[in-house]
Amino acid sequence: MIHFNSYIHPDAKVATNVKIDPFTVIHQDVEIGEGTWIGSNVTILEGTKIGKNCKIFPGCVIGSEPQDKKYAGEKTTVEIGDDCVIREFVTIHRGTSDRWKTVVGKGCWILAYSHIGHDCIIGNYCTLSNSTQIAGHVVLGDYVGFGGVCAVHQFVKVGSHSFISGGSLVSKDVPPYIKAARQPLSYAGVNSIGLKRRGYSVEKINHILDIYRIIYNRGLNVSQAVQLLEEEFPVTDERDEILTFIQESTRGIIKRYTKGASADEDTIE
Repeated sequence: MIHFNSYIHPDAKVATNVKIDPFTVIHQDVEIGEGTWIGSNVTILEGTKIGKNCKIFPGCVIGSEPQDKKYAGEKTTVEIGDDCVIREFVTIHRGTSDRWKTVVGKGCWILAYSHIGHDCIIGNYCTLSNSTQIAGHVVLGDYVGFGGVCAVHQFVKVGSHSFISGGSLVSKDVPPYIKAARQPLSYAGVNSIGLKRRGYSVEKINHILDIYRIIYNRGLNVSQAVQLLEEEFPVTDERDEILTFIQESTRGIIKRYTKGASADEDTIE
């Protein structure tokens, strides 16, 4: 299962049924779970932990030192969950003393030429399309999707179930459940298609739409919208998740695109 032209450090912990193709190098203090396949010319460096049934394609480099001038050689890690697909030439850097680790959740698809910087926390079932570049300290919720060739500024947060249009520059926080598009990156509606695929009912999607109409379509500032939602909207998990995300945002949330944009959205039927 391990090709004789690959090098595995004797201190690495590799499950017995892991398949490793030629010219791959596995450093010390690495753990690789059962059923994982690692293609040719992959480098997995010290402090990397990879879950079960992952696929890591040729040319990937995982666990490199962070690209952070403050990094002083402290022992940090990269942790990758089960069932991830990591395509060609992806790079994932380990953490610094900020979080001590970089995390990729289970079931993620990290497509070719993408980069995940130090101290990032990537949720479960996220999709980073080709050449998505994630700077350090970024946090993504579960089921976040990126179109190709996106760039995400350091310390940005993206809420669960959101989708970012291809070619976007993400410099502000993106709240949960929405689509973000255009330049500058702006609110472009609720991610109703993604939510339907994940079993959200029409009633629940319309409830989320009503919340974002208050935030983006009433002409209120963020504080006024939050106050109105707290006072007049029923308590639900989705309302509380959106309000908590906004209240905890340090970079500020994206705005609504105004030039030529419609004043409202249709209710989902």
